[in-house]
Amino acid sequence: MKAAGIAAGLAALSLAWPAVAFGGDGAAVLTDGFDGSDFAKSGGLYYKENAEQAAGTFTFQPDVKLSGEGALKLTIRSLCPPDDEGCSERAEIWERTKLRAPFDTGTWYGFAVKFDDTIPTDDHRYLIAQWKREIGPEAVGDFSPFLAFRMKNGKLFVTVETNYYPPMAGYEKPEDGPVSCPSGGVPVWLRPDTNQLRILVAHDDQWKPDDAALFSSCTDAVTVIDHGNPLPEPNSGWIDFAVYSKPGPEGDGHIEIYANGKPVVTVKGHIGHNDKGLGENQYFKFGPYRDGHTGEWTLYYDDFRRSPHCADVLKGAACPFS
Repeated sequence: MKAAGIAAGLAALSLAWPAVAFGGDGAAVLTDGFDGSDFAKSGGLYYKENAEQAAGTFTFQPDVKLSGEGALKLTIRSLCPPDDEGCSERAEIWERTKLRAPFDTGTWYGFAVKFDDTIPTDDHRYLIAQWKREIGPEAVGDFSPFLAFRMKNGKLFVTVETNYYPPMAGYEKPEDGPVSCPSGGVPVWLRPDTNQLRILVAHDDQWKPDDAALFSSCTDAVTVIDHGNPLPEPNSGWIDFAVYSKPGPEGDGHIEIYANGKPVVTVKGHIGHNDKGLGENQYFKFGPYRDGHTGEWTLYYDDFRRSPHCADVLKGAACPFS
C-alpha cells in the first residue's frame, strides 16, 4: 500500500506539472512570463490565500509589461489599522511547496519588477521580494528572510540575515553620522532578542546616512564585495534582477545579486538560520508586503525564472561561475 501510494503521488505530480523540467541539481527549472490568464504550469507559482493576503489582489494584464504578452499586477490596500507593526498587508506570489529548492543547494532566481507611479516615500516597512527557510512545527522563534529586497524612504536596499554573533570590536558610531566599520566589517542591526543579525549589503545611489540608522554596529559574519554598481532606483522603470541564493548558516553561504545585467554585490559567509525545527528547503516569495498602512501600493512583475544553472537566469552578463 505504501509503495502504491508513493507511485500515485508521483503520478499526480507529473500530471499537475507536466511542463516543469528538473535541472539535475536538486531544484526544478521554473519559468513564467505571466502572458496568459493564470499562472503557467512551467512556473510552479501561486497566490496564497490567507488573512494577510486578503489585503492584496493579483491581475494578469497586457498593458504594463517588459516582454511577451503580459505581466502580473500586484496591489495591496489598507486592511490593518494604520501603523500597526503587528499586522501585515501582502500580495505575495509563492513557489509551490513540492517545487521548492533545497536549503543547501545554490539556486539562481530571476524576476523583473516595475514600480507603479505612486512609489511610497515614507519611513515604513516595505518588501518587494524575500527568500526564507522553511519553518517546521517544532521551530521556536522569529525567523526573518535570510535575503530580502526592501524599500525605505523611497529607496531600495537589500539585507541578509543570520543567527546572532557578537559585533566586531573597534568600530565607531558618531552621533550624527553612519557607522564606520574597520576593514572586513559591514553595517549590521544587532537583534539579540530574536537571535538574529540583519546585515546591510546593498542599496541604491540615493541612500543617505539617515536611512541606515538601524545599522549602527559592525559585523564580520559576512564578507561583502561591492562591484561598483548600486541598485537601480525604484522610479527607473523595469528592473531585471538575477540572484544566486546559497544559504550557509555555518559560514559557507554565497549570494550574488545582479540588476539589469550588472553585478551589484557578492556576499559570502554566515547566511541564514540553523535553529532546531527549521526545514530542508528554501523558498522565494515576491510581491508588495508592508505593515499596516494607508492607501494602495502596486508593483508589476514579469519574466520569473529559476534554475540551478546561471545561464538559464542571468541576462546581459557573463555568468560568474557555471
